[in-house]
Amino acid sequence: MSNADKTLVTVCTYNEIDNLPALVDEIFRHAPEVDVLAIDDNSPDGTGQWCDRKAQDDPRMHCLHRAGKLGLGTATVAGMRYAIEHGYKYTLNIDADFSHQPKYLHDLIGGMEPPNGPPVDVMIGSRYVPGGGIEGWPLKRYLMSRSVNFYARTLLGLKPKDCSGGYRCYRTAKLAQIDFDQFLSHGYSFQEEILWHLKRLGCQIAETPIVFVDRVRGSSKINAREAWGALWVILALGRKNLFGRG
Repeated sequence: MSNADKTLVTVCTYNEIDNLPALVDEIFRHAPEVDVLAIDDNSPDGTGQWCDRKAQDDPRMHCLHRAGKLGLGTATVAGMRYAIEHGYKYTLNIDADFSHQPKYLHDLIGGMEPPNGPPVDVMIGSRYVPGGGIEGWPLKRYLMSRSVNFYARTLLGLKPKDCSGGYRCYRTAKLAQIDFDQFLSHGYSFQEEILWHLKRLGCQIAETPIVFVDRVRGSSKINAREAWGALWVILALGRKNLFGRG
């Protein structure tokens, strides 16, 4: 099978040695036809070295090494650029910590070509459509997530219920039409910003339900600085959306 018919599953990693080996096994168990690309930000725990060893044994595994912790948004872009350069049909982002369960991979990939509708350009694994949900979050984090989604939909004119979730499948040809050098986001607001750019390209965006499970091992990478930075980026894009200026 050529890359033109394949999906590249991208995983951004920093200190995920406790999760990544089992995650890759689960990805290949549920979707043995995909390739996996880990984008590792020089993890001191040996995540990148594990990726290299795995790639030697399995041609479906690939790894990009970056000099340091440069942000989730730029890591995601690096994976998308890899998919564009190597001609993959779809690019699918998944978190490294099992919050995005691999059992939903075929729902995301299969939803790109619905039998009774137009082709989809972005399929979001959504926590906030019927059948979706969240396990393991305190009420405060849930309310913050719903507020950010309402904020993004209002300012950016986005229609999906879940604009901040990162479990998504993209049509790579549409990603190739984006100028990633124009992005403001380096962190978690990337998820809203890329939807805004794709909406402006006229892309068809759909959602399929997933249950998001809070990470069991390791520590979350999000902090107050990331959260405030995301709100600022959404506000800046909202001004541009409403008034045509940044």
